[in-house]
Amino acid sequence: MVVTVSQSFDTGTILRVRGPLEFKCQLDRTDALLIHKCISTTFEMLHSQVKSESCVLTICDSPVIIWPNRGVYATPEEISPNMLCEDIHQWIQTDEQESAGKRSAKKKSKKSSAVSVINLRLMMEATKTGPLSAPILSKTVQKSHFLSTTLPIDCVVHTTCNDTIKDAFERLLEALTHQLCEMEKVILQHMKGTTLLIPEPLHFLLPEPKGLVTMVYPAGVPDSQLEAQRKELHQQFDLPNDWPYFRRAAAYHFPNEPYKDGYLRNPHLVLTHPSLDNGKVYLVQGIYSYRHYMQDHMDDNGWGCAYRSLQTICSWFQQQGYVERAVPTHKEIQQALVDVGDKQASFVGSRQWIGSIEVQAVLNQLLGVTSKIMFVSQGSDLASKGRELANHFLTEGTPIMIGGGVLAHTILGVAWSETTGQIRYLILDPHYTGAEDLQVITDKGWCGWKGPDFWDQTAYYNLCLPQRPKVI
Repeated sequence: MVVTVSQSFDTGTILRVRGPLEFKCQLDRTDALLIHKCISTTFEMLHSQVKSESCVLTICDSPVIIWPNRGVYATPEEISPNMLCEDIHQWIQTDEQESAGKRSAKKKSKKSSAVSVINLRLMMEATKTGPLSAPILSKTVQKSHFLSTTLPIDCVVHTTCNDTIKDAFERLLEALTHQLCEMEKVILQHMKGTTLLIPEPLHFLLPEPKGLVTMVYPAGVPDSQLEAQRKELHQQFDLPNDWPYFRRAAAYHFPNEPYKDGYLRNPHLVLTHPSLDNGKVYLVQGIYSYRHYMQDHMDDNGWGCAYRSLQTICSWFQQQGYVERAVPTHKEIQQALVDVGDKQASFVGSRQWIGSIEVQAVLNQLLGVTSKIMFVSQGSDLASKGRELANHFLTEGTPIMIGGGVLAHTILGVAWSETTGQIRYLILDPHYTGAEDLQVITDKGWCGWKGPDFWDQTAYYNLCLPQRPKVI
């Protein structure tokens, strides 16, 4: 495992370099000492490659090529080592710009308050300039063992507006060589005979001011077998021992990469917080997927709102790394309620509603998660629950499912004033039936802040407040 820390960031540019490095090692014998020596020798060769003039970094979606070990020489020639790193953006093609490899009249990218990412590809020059020598072929008959794999290099450094290309790429090379060292440690530590476990780089965003941290895990070794290493990391970074910061599912998702499953994540982040007199905002912690009617080729319009709220909660536990199982389908939710004795077998495949009590039972049955139930005799009383809800988001940070009358919703946070008692609720509405369009969802209020009058003032409500397992 490895720790490489970039500085804390809210703005600036992340340089991310990825690419395969071929690991090839020929063994005359298979005793452990020789294997370890041969692996270390092979990594020394890889270090030499990365430090050689043949090492090339190409900037994705641009004509820019940089040789970091040739005085940070670059093409096109207008790019100099002393140019500011953020100026690389003007060479990168975007969907809005003209194609044909031009710079769109050298217009700079619009400044953004958020961190941006420049993707680079690690490559090695296979040929050199100058006269070519004739190839020489030789044949050797020898019994040996050949180890071969591809190392998935994935390094990041964070740059500020004052960093030059030279400074940034020197740090990037340091990160590359450091990652090779840590990959060697992981391979040697988890070697089984002549079987190599591929090292797996992952990035984790820790609470401020710690920033982005890169780890190298052994692929194929489950998180359950890496708890001792995670405990060491929590101590090293002075992190609480009740939140799984370093599980694979909690790995940082870069802002320029779409999620492959198609679900929107955290749509509430684009909303403006309500302003209340002496009010504070208390929000869900971590990442969830917005689940709503008609997703997954499932027509549950009119009856599946609580199922969708439950799926949103399950996605939160999955994406924080508390559980590894997939978000349950409607049928799996129904089967879980049959398994715990809450429903008859005929319930599976039906279109029957569920409520907060059933959500609590399913979370416990499928995820091993306990929940508290808050009973509210009428909707008008929800306005007095600000302290309890604020405390939940402070201490647990999980989405809340609320059911009342014939409707279910997901509460993602509250804005609450302890002095005046004013309250607003951040609601994620599972009744939405449209496409995954963030602007529509937020502009039309499917994810938005609601006042106390949002609730049916005379209906009773049950709230399911999931409790986080205190694990790392």
